[in-house]
Amino acid sequence: MPRFYSPEWVAAFNEAVTDLAPGPGPAPVAPGGAGTLGGTAGGLSRFRVAQVVSGTPEGRVCVVLDVAGDRVRLERLEQDGATAGNGSAEPEADVTVMLSYEDAATLSRGEVDAAVLVTSGRLKVRGNLSLLVAGQALLAAAAERLAPLSAATTY
Repeated sequence: MPRFYSPEWVAAFNEAVTDLAPGPGPAPVAPGGAGTLGGTAGGLSRFRVAQVVSGTPEGRVCVVLDVAGDRVRLERLEQDGATAGNGSAEPEADVTVMLSYEDAATLSRGEVDAAVLVTSGRLKVRGNLSLLVAGQALLAAAAERLAPLSAATTY
C-alpha cells in the first residue's frame, strides 16, 4: 500500500489518470492572463495547481498537478533547497493551495468538503481562482479514477 504523497503514491496517481486527457485544441487566455480556458474536458487546456502540505511524516511536501494539452500528471517536488518542498519558495502554478497533512488526508478520503476547509481557514488558496473553478469537471473525473488508490493508501 503506498503512503499518501510518497513517490510511489504519486506514480500510482499518474497511472490512474494516464488516459484522462483534457482534450485537444487551442484556447483563449483566461482572465488575468494565467492559464487557458475552453475547448477541453473541464474547460481547460492548460492548468497547474500546486498543493503545499505541512506536517507530513517527511515534513513539508509539495505536489503539482499539471494539465497540459493531452496529459494530466502529478509531480512531487523534492526537498533540495531549490523547491517548495522545504518552504524556500513556491512552485510555479496558476493556483496554490496550502493545508495540513491531516486536512489533506481527510479531503483525500472524502471525509470533508474543500469548501468547509476554506471557510474555516484551514485550506488557503492563492492564484487564479477562475481556473480552479473551470477545472472542477476535470478534477472530479480524476477523483473518480483515484477511488481505488485512495482505498489502498496508507495515511
